[in-house]
Amino acid sequence: MIKFKSISIKKSIILSLLTSFFITFSFSQNNSDDQSSFWKNVQFGGGIGLNLGNGFFSGGLAPAAVYRHNAYVSTGVGLNFQYSSQRDVFKSTVLGGSIIGLFNPYRELQISTEFEQLYVNRDFDEQFVANVDDSYWYPALFLGAGYRQGNVTFGIRYDVLYDEDKSIQNQAWMPFVQFWF
Repeated sequence: MIKFKSISIKKSIILSLLTSFFITFSFSQNNSDDQSSFWKNVQFGGGIGLNLGNGFFSGGLAPAAVYRHNAYVSTGVGLNFQYSSQRDVFKSTVLGGSIIGLFNPYRELQISTEFEQLYVNRDFDEQFVANVDDSYWYPALFLGAGYRQGNVTFGIRYDVLYDEDKSIQNQAWMPFVQFWF
């Protein structure tokens, strides 16, 4: 009987704590000023790329959104789509997403981290190239630093997880330009 009573008391305490928790947070007010201040701290940006050559085409679109928590820290997400083709050689499609972290210790200095997970599909023309078609997931972890002026940042970033055989980039170091609105 004592064992049953102690279990019942524990359940009552846990239930009371959970109920108190939900009641406390259910009475919070939904102020429209709070909602509008959220969107005032959201910035949209990203990148667009186009590369044309003799029988070569490459295009990319990478929209992103970050939330500015304060003057120093922003976090967000991004999407990535790229298509490349070389006539009679290959076609490549890349789709993925990323998690972004930005730190501004000074107004002009921006330190960035970005974890990107990409699905890569490469289709080689067997008539001209002996490479095997492949599809795989490729992770990238970029650490970067840049000079920020207003809504534009110029900088360089490094892919810590760079793999020469799997990366869609030809080297681990990459310059970047970011625009945020």
